[in-house]
Amino acid sequence: MSNVVTQVRGSAGFITLDRPRALNALSLEMIRDLTAALLEWRDDDRVERVALRGMGREGPFGAFCAGGDIRFFHQAVLAGDPRLEDFFTEEYALNHLIHGYPKPYVVFLDGIVMGGGMGISAHGGDTSLRIVTERTKMAMPETNIGLFPDVGGGWFLARCPGRIGEYLALTGQAIGWSDALAARLADGVLASSELPAVWESLADAEAFERLCERLRQPAGGQGLELASRRAEIDRFFGLGSVPEIVAALEADGSDWATHTAALLRQRSPLMLHVTLEHLRRARHLTLAQDLRMERDMVRHCFQLRPGAASETFEGIRALAIDKDHAPKWNPARIEDVTPAMVKPFFDSPWPAHAHPLRGLA
Repeated sequence: MSNVVTQVRGSAGFITLDRPRALNALSLEMIRDLTAALLEWRDDDRVERVALRGMGREGPFGAFCAGGDIRFFHQAVLAGDPRLEDFFTEEYALNHLIHGYPKPYVVFLDGIVMGGGMGISAHGGDTSLRIVTERTKMAMPETNIGLFPDVGGGWFLARCPGRIGEYLALTGQAIGWSDALAARLADGVLASSELPAVWESLADAEAFERLCERLRQPAGGQGLELASRRAEIDRFFGLGSVPEIVAALEADGSDWATHTAALLRQRSPLMLHVTLEHLRRARHLTLAQDLRMERDMVRHCFQLRPGAASETFEGIRALAIDKDHAPKWNPARIEDVTPAMVKPFFDSPWPAHAHPLRGLA
């Protein structure tokens, strides 16, 4: 049974991620089913717009997508499963397909929206709608598992206002609907109670136009931490390196700065350096270029070194497998990471003509 349910009603194509017990975490099969539906409807004149939601545990909404299936990643590394390579190649190709999709793409970002869930929601074109609710909990928490914000995260986070992208990428901090709007990671807000009726209405073109008009109206903000902290975020996270950022936060002494520095001290020191370099490079790239770079990076992240686990493998072990929440990062300190440790992540294992994402325009 597929975990992706598709239906055409009226002039719209509807997609439901239906893996609620796993918070709709993406499997390779789900990525393939999503890709197949979008490719089929791209050239189908009956389908004028596409809507996407995640099935909740207690109803048709409540959790959008918690990201990629990290337990599969861990098992695949141990087993030498070639599907791990396919997963990232096909996931990133799907992100790019969404970015250039020629029809409105309406995403209902209710509940948890993290990692790979951002990849299938953040890249829609100018006619797309990313709808958040009061239950939205959005994050790119990859540094918590020794990874970096992939699925085009370098590209869309680098385009957040000021240095909000660096802050979200390095800390992995979760944000709510108002901060998602402030970070330009969402386009409009609806009450979660409205979602079933709005979902059903999208079969009608006029109802879709009314929804677009409504969501163009400014929403009143609540709990706008990113906006209220914008000057501090820009001052600290605009610094040139991770050690500079952490040293400045620790020297500041305010509660917010102390808490933020402590959060960064918990993350993989190596992957904090890699992530910052990633965002700084991605700010000057197209999405296709960024995804190719990320494909190079993720290959390095899942390669086990002789006598040692990769940071990503160790992070997943600590968070999702053994659940001891005590990863043994290597190096253990932010100050001990050298440029020579960071550079290999940006070396492509493939020549340009053989890159798995060479076809992205």
